[in-house]
Amino acid sequence: MLHQIVTTINGVLWGYILVSLLIVAGVWFTARLGLIQIRDLRHTFSLTAKSRLSDRSGISSFQALCTSLSARVGTGNLAGVAIAISLGGPGAVFWMWVIALLGMATAFAESALAQAYKVKNHDGQYRGGPAYYIKNGLSMPWLAALFSLSLLFGYAFVFSATQANTIADALEHSYAVPELNTAIVLVVLAAVIVVGGVRSIARFSEIVVPIMSFLFVLTAIAITVLNITEVPRLFGLIISSAFGLQEAGSGTLAMAVKIGIQRGLFSNEAGAGSVPQAAASASPKPNHPAVQGYIQMLGVLIDTLVICSCTAIVILLAGDAATSDAEEGIAITQQAMQVHLGWFGGHFVAIAITLFGFTSIVANYAYAESNLHFFKLDSRIGRVIFTLIFLSMMFMGTLLELRTMWATADMAFGFMALINVAAILALSPTVFALLKDYRKKRFAAKSGKIDEIEFSADDCHLQGEIDSKIW
Repeated sequence: MLHQIVTTINGVLWGYILVSLLIVAGVWFTARLGLIQIRDLRHTFSLTAKSRLSDRSGISSFQALCTSLSARVGTGNLAGVAIAISLGGPGAVFWMWVIALLGMATAFAESALAQAYKVKNHDGQYRGGPAYYIKNGLSMPWLAALFSLSLLFGYAFVFSATQANTIADALEHSYAVPELNTAIVLVVLAAVIVVGGVRSIARFSEIVVPIMSFLFVLTAIAITVLNITEVPRLFGLIISSAFGLQEAGSGTLAMAVKIGIQRGLFSNEAGAGSVPQAAASASPKPNHPAVQGYIQMLGVLIDTLVICSCTAIVILLAGDAATSDAEEGIAITQQAMQVHLGWFGGHFVAIAITLFGFTSIVANYAYAESNLHFFKLDSRIGRVIFTLIFLSMMFMGTLLELRTMWATADMAFGFMALINVAAILALSPTVFALLKDYRKKRFAAKSGKIDEIEFSADDCHLQGEIDSKIW
C-alpha cells in the first residue's frame, strides 16, 4: 500500500506538475538571461579553465563542478537513457537535448543564488543552497526547513542506499561478488573519503570524475568512429522520431517528448536544488556569485549533452539492443556494449556502474552535510552521528530490496525540485541583478584584469539579506 501511495504521488508530481514547471523555468531564464547558455558559452569555458584556485573558506570552482558532476553522473546516465529510448523511441534523445539546453539557464540561476546567499559554518567553511536563499532571500524559514528536510531525507538516507544497491547488484551479477562483501568494501571506502568532509570529497571528485568521464566518452567516440557510416542515418532517425515523422519502437510523439524531458531532468538535476549545495561551497575566481553560475552550467552540458548522448549513440548503433525490456535499463546498455566490444563490453558497463554509483554516494554526503548547519547540527558530535547514520544506510541498502525506497527517493527529489523552482522564480530579480552587475564589471575591466572583479553587497539591490561579512 505504501508503495502504491508513493507511486501515485510521483505520477502526479513528475508526470504533470514538475515537468511543466521546470520547462517554464528553463524558458523563462533562457529568455530573460539573453540566451546565456549560448551567448556566453565561450566565456564559461574560459572561466572554467582558470577555476582551480581555492582558499581557506571554500573549495575551488572546478572542485565544486566535479562534486556536482559526481552526483549527476550516475547510473541514470547508463540505465536512464536506455529506458528513455525503450519507452519513447530514439526521439526521446532529442528532447533530452532540448531540456538540457534550457536547464543550463536554470542551473545558472540556482548556482548564482547559492553563492550570493552562502554563509560560513562553525569551521569558517562556506555552506549554502536553496534552504539558505529561501530563508534569507525570501524570508520564509518554514519553507527553507521543509526543503532542507526533504534534501536530508533523500541524500543522507535514501539515495546513497539505492546507489549502493545498484552497485551490489551489478557486481553480483557480473562477478558473483557476495552482496555482504560489497557492502563492507563500499562502507570502508566511503568512510575514508567522507570523514574528511567537503574538501576531501572535492579532492576525490576532482581526480576521479574527469578520468571516468573521459574514458567513457572516449569509448563511445571509438564505437562511433567504427560505425561512422551509420551516424547520418542515426541522427536522421533521432530527429524524425522526435517530431513524429517516423515511429520507432514503442515511441510516439507524445511519449518521446514526455519521456525525453523526464529522463533529462532526472539526469542533469537542473532546477532540483541539489547542485547549489556544491556551488555554495566554492570560492569563485573572480570573486562574484555569477562566476559559479557560469561554471555550473557546464555540469548540465557534460552530463546530458555529452555523457547521456554517448550512451544513446552506443545503444542506437547496436540496433536491436534498444528494443529490450524497458525495465532492464542497465541490461540494454550492457547488451549494446557487448555488441560493439564483445565480452569486454559487459565488464566495461559493470565497472562504469560501480564508479559512477560510488562517486554519486560521496557527493550525496556533501550535499546533505551542507544542510547540517541550517539546523545547527554541524558540530563535531553532530557530524559523527550523521556520518554513522549515512554509512549505516549505505550498508543496509546494499543488502535489502529497495523498490519502495527508490520510489520514496523520487518523491523526496520531486518535493525538493518543486520548492526550489518556485523559489528561484520568486528570486528572479536577484538573478538578473547579479548577471547585470557581473557583465557591467566584466566589460569595464581592462584587458587581462577580469580576475580583479569583486562583488560587494552594496553593488546592486538583492532581495532579502546576504552576509555582508562575505560579500
